[in-house]
Amino acid sequence: MISLSKASLGAALLSLSTLWAEQAAAAPRAGMFWVWDVLTPKDPSIARDFPDPAIIQGGDGWYAFATRPVDGSQRNVQWAKAADPEGPWTYIDSDLLPNAGAWQDNANVWAPDVRQVADGTYVMYYSAQLLNSSHHCIGAATADDVTGPWTAKDEPWACDLEQGGSIDPSGFHDEDTGRRFVVYKIDGNSIGNGGDCNNGVEPIVPTPIMLQEVGADGITRVGEATQILDRTDADGPLVEAPSLIKTEEGSYALFYSSWCYTDTRYDVKYVLSKSVEGPYERTRSPSLVETSNFGLTSPGGATSIVGGGLMVFHANCDVEAGARCMYTANFTVTGRNVLVN
Repeated sequence: MISLSKASLGAALLSLSTLWAEQAAAAPRAGMFWVWDVLTPKDPSIARDFPDPAIIQGGDGWYAFATRPVDGSQRNVQWAKAADPEGPWTYIDSDLLPNAGAWQDNANVWAPDVRQVADGTYVMYYSAQLLNSSHHCIGAATADDVTGPWTAKDEPWACDLEQGGSIDPSGFHDEDTGRRFVVYKIDGNSIGNGGDCNNGVEPIVPTPIMLQEVGADGITRVGEATQILDRTDADGPLVEAPSLIKTEEGSYALFYSSWCYTDTRYDVKYVLSKSVEGPYERTRSPSLVETSNFGLTSPGGATSIVGGGLMVFHANCDVEAGARCMYTANFTVTGRNVLVN
């Protein structure tokens, strides 16, 4: 069961008859059901441009991180702090990663994700534009504390340039097995043929989600990366923004976004697997978070806290032109049944 709470988004339940109609329209397969809410917009958790958010609990509170803002301030990594993950959040007016590494041009730093590793230190994954290139690679930086100072590695962690570059890294630690992974997207649409997010014109280029095992330091690669998901026609031009958790029942839930972030069809979906390496099975449910169901515009870029239970994501907001604010939602995962209440 995946359940998104009303607490952070301000939900209004449909009448029972409307819920039944929604369930019938969803046409679930045997053994599955959906009950959908209509959620009304609420003030975001961070009411400023704070896209592609990630979240972690530090020693003295919760921290959120985001893609560089649209306000021209040139911060590579935005960050904010809160005593509780549902807020209130305090925006920190500084760049958490002023130097993202010698391999990149300190422009277009996207989707930072911070994880604590085995020795108690922290690793930050992010994507940045490669020097003398229009494509992105994934970088890594390390710090003794969430607040830094952060030291970026001199070489990119992953590039996949022939396939379009690499973006949207997100760490995952399987506490039952001790294994660590990074999921990320190969940015195939960057070498697409035009249209929506540069990949709406045939031939459509793959945009696979990859799973790479790493060592105890969160950086050293263990074996080769494995593809665990790719776009289908139902996803539009791409899939991106992966975030992986392990459920209390021992299965794996991979959250991701589909369609283009500029499109009102941009959303948050999920797939499930009994093994971290897959195969990951799609459900026939509607999107977990989408414009039409939740009264938000173009929600996506979701990341779960460690262990699940709460996710952060962005959606369009009117605080400034082009802004995507951060929202929060509680959720649970039980089997394959999906309930939004």
